[in-house]
Amino acid sequence: MAEEETKANGAESPEEESGPIVEAGAVSKWLSENGFDHDIIEPDHLGVEMIRVEAPFLLPICTALYGYGFNYLQCQGAYDAGPGQELVSFYHLIKLSDDADRPEEVRIKVFLPRDNPKVPSVYWIWKAADWQERESFDMYGILYEGHPNLKRLLMPEDWIGWPLRKDYISPDFYELQDAH
Repeated sequence: MAEEETKANGAESPEEESGPIVEAGAVSKWLSENGFDHDIIEPDHLGVEMIRVEAPFLLPICTALYGYGFNYLQCQGAYDAGPGQELVSFYHLIKLSDDADRPEEVRIKVFLPRDNPKVPSVYWIWKAADWQERESFDMYGILYEGHPNLKRLLMPEDWIGWPLRKDYISPDFYELQDAH
């Protein structure tokens, strides 16, 4: 009866206010046991464990995960959470081995302030991050500190702005093209 009154009055239960409780996965438990600070995020649509990491802790955690067996960076990318919101740099890691039928996976996300998005480069752990971090820099303006060649990859070197940010305004110019 009291629950019905609460719903009728529009008040939410404590669980609805804070969101669903997310259980720690195997990787999160291992990180916690070894003293690595991180937050648990709800698993992705495939059920893969996701972890939120603060930028200063990214390199120590990634180094530890590499030592734990995550030897393959499947994907690094970025996205804009919305105008005025944070930028996100993400990493999809896999434990590859010769006899693995279903390799273990984990996703790492680093939420960055839009006005000064800086995160350490993981290039020195996984060389596959080279062009992927350059693309994230080129499209979103995220600075990957320690990257050996962080420069534009898709846009001209003199391009102003970050084209995939949701608050990006296209410059007013028209390019002359040859019509053959």
